[in-house]
Amino acid sequence: MAGEAIALAQREEDVPETIVRQHARFVYRIAYSVLRNPADAEDATQEVFLRVLRYGKRIAGIEDQKAWLARIAWRVAVERRKRMAKAAAGTEVAGEALVSPGHGADRIVLEQERNAVLERLISALPSQLRDPLVLSTLEEIAPREVATMLGISEAAVRSRTFRAREILKERLLALDGSRT
Repeated sequence: MAGEAIALAQREEDVPETIVRQHARFVYRIAYSVLRNPADAEDATQEVFLRVLRYGKRIAGIEDQKAWLARIAWRVAVERRKRMAKAAAGTEVAGEALVSPGHGADRIVLEQERNAVLERLISALPSQLRDPLVLSTLEEIAPREVATMLGISEAAVRSRTFRAREILKERLLALDGSRT
């Protein structure tokens, strides 16, 4: 009987470690989708798992641990983004360019400019449209998980993602039209 109690206690202690091992990459992707900076995403990921550790033995009773972690990761990243925005007082973080190796310098610069424009357009979207778009399209998180993270229905995720894409398409066409 004492051996069973010790084994149960050991399993309960291993639960947070198992969660970290299984979901660290997932939590990082969520944090990165909000923060768009690897170092900040790593810090947010650590903060998420510190909160998980504080939750302690109650973790084992959580039915959908991945969705629970996703909600925590989303909240931590959004809080961190708000704090950083206040601290930066209007400074903008440059986006990463998605560039394939072997392209000429002109093409690389063109792709960087296009990525910067697209990132500015996405950033200008209202958060209720931007967040589902970034999570489902850029981070490739399933609509069901995005819905859980944002506390909205799966249909709302799809609808908002569609509306965000339509707005982006219109704005990109308007930009192309103004250049010719």
